Amino acid sequence: MSDNKVVFRTQGLTKTYQQGDVEVHALRGVDLELYDEEMVVLLGASGSGKSTLLNILGGLDVATSGVVEYCDMTLSQASDRELTRYRRDFVGFVFQFYNLIPSLTARENVAAVTEIAREPMSPEEALGLVGLSDRMDHFPAQLSGGEQQRVAIARAIAKRPQVLLCDEPTGALDSATGVLVLAALDKANRETGTTTVIITHNAAIAAMADRVITLSDGMISGEYRNAERQEPASLSW
Repeated sequence: MSDNKVVFRTQGLTKTYQQGDVEVHALRGVDLELYDEEMVVLLGASGSGKSTLLNILGGLDVATSGVVEYCDMTLSQASDRELTRYRRDFVGFVFQFYNLIPSLTARENVAAVTEIAREPMSPEEALGLVGLSDRMDHFPAQLSGGEQQRVAIARAIAKRPQVLLCDEPTGALDSATGVLVLAALDKANRETGTTTVIITHNAAIAAMADRVITLSDGMISGEYRNAERQEPASLSW
């Protein structure tokens, strides 16, 4: 895997912000490399800095200091306009809460993204990839939580992003439903080659990754590579 191209590189990444009179150190010098096509789980407790790190990688937030590179682009020096273009063209996001538009069907929710993407999949292809071909014309209110999250994954992968960043994608779901969502992410990663980063506090999910990076108190506290990726269907918590 490490023969693959480096997609992200961070050096000395810090993030500090004010919470009232208190200075919060969300990241304290993170050095990281993420590779093309790999599936990475960023594992850590609440408050360990993993969401902050994901938001900086995705161009939703900027670091206080340090360097963030995406391929040959230095995100840490990019303007707001450049970051907007970067998010639109290269990054797919999946969040804990699905952020679907209630008045649009599953197909229309995905189409809202494909209409502005450069070389998108069709909404039908993206929804097929996550196992929802038979639910395309249902509205979010007619779908279960797991189905809504799979629509959100379809929406994220439909623009063929280079990177898929997932923040606690199973956080609002029970184990059985969460496994279906992880299976959709696993399949999307294998079939589209999109570098996929899943952040979670749930250690059971780590077995499905190529590589697991643990965060603690704003720093990387460990890293290991799985000998093989476990099928999401074999996971439970």
